Amino acid sequence: MKGIEMTELSLKYGCNPNQKPARIYIEDRDLPIKVLNGKPGYINFLDALNGWQLVKELKEATGHCAATSFKHVSPAGAAIGTPLTEIEKKIYWVDDMDMEFSPLACAYAKARGADRMSSFGDFISLSDVCDVPTAKIIKREVSDGVIAPGYEPEALEILKAKKKGNYNIIEIDPSYVPEPIERKQVFGITFEQGRNDVKITEEALQNIVTKNKELPENAKHDLLISLITLKYTQSNSVCYVKNGQAIGIGAGQQSRIHCTRLAGSKADNWFLRQNPKVLSLPFKDNVRRADRDNAIDLYIGDESEDLLRDGSWENLFTEKPEEFTREEKKEWLKKNEGVSLGSDAFFPFGDNIERAYKSGVTYVCEPGGSIRDDHVIETADKYNMVVCFNGFRLFHH
Repeated sequence: MKGIEMTELSLKYGCNPNQKPARIYIEDRDLPIKVLNGKPGYINFLDALNGWQLVKELKEATGHCAATSFKHVSPAGAAIGTPLTEIEKKIYWVDDMDMEFSPLACAYAKARGADRMSSFGDFISLSDVCDVPTAKIIKREVSDGVIAPGYEPEALEILKAKKKGNYNIIEIDPSYVPEPIERKQVFGITFEQGRNDVKITEEALQNIVTKNKELPENAKHDLLISLITLKYTQSNSVCYVKNGQAIGIGAGQQSRIHCTRLAGSKADNWFLRQNPKVLSLPFKDNVRRADRDNAIDLYIGDESEDLLRDGSWENLFTEKPEEFTREEKKEWLKKNEGVSLGSDAFFPFGDNIERAYKSGVTYVCEPGGSIRDDHVIETADKYNMVVCFNGFRLFHH
């Protein structure tokens, strides 16, 4: 990056409009970012800088380019740039795009698409220079902004046209390394700590404590994605991953079992969206993607009668869809398997393993250290699951 000679940037306001003045700055050195378009706000920068760390570390750990979709200082989705399947293209609403999907475009499509309800209005972080295919996907989604280490000229022009020319575009210096000590203030009191610079590598997966010790390479990648995602997710947090992408992230829950349930329900929804009944919903041509997402969420949920009642379904569909029954959903979910699960702190009870198993989890990585580790391991052995104890906690606040 060239031409950055700015130690601070004034912002319109902080988290809320009444919180003024607001700025971002670094003592005695230039900011590592440059605003290429728009006027990013306080929360935008929190999302951007947390997301950038996440994708940078994902690329370092897996060797693949990466993308994440952030909302309210936690990732709604994260993925590496492995190819999209035809079903993934359909459920992420990119199957109509007549173009070659670059690895980075695949990564963002998956990061944005896994939990589309949560990703609506996201802030995007990309590990690599934003290319044209990625920009074309971003162009059609509701989003607040993007951060990347650079932009192809044509991609930059595509993004600048979003939001009537006000789309937030940030370039970051990929060589920037922050100081080892970080500080923040709460109620006028300064908190200081060493930055969480733990490197998450395959070494974290070596201590397998279950009878089943078969951990294939794809599961190792998925567990690394899970742990790195958790490193930048508000705690308590749990993350389900499959095929190189987070499919369910539970953030900020006071109880770990509630976190596991929340993330598990999102993972279930991701898999339910692949059911033929959902894929063949007869939407009218003029129904927008966001409205389709809302309708699908109702259709696969417990309140589908609100969608299918007379006077409602006519607004969205050319004909009334068949009910997706509870029994059909249970049978379909049984087909999901090979899911990986990470937790930012130890599981205190085996009930988390029981819940994870219902969402197809086979591989688990958590710190260990609970007085009930033996019960957690026993529960995992019951389902022939693989559990790794990595020995480090990943709380993020």
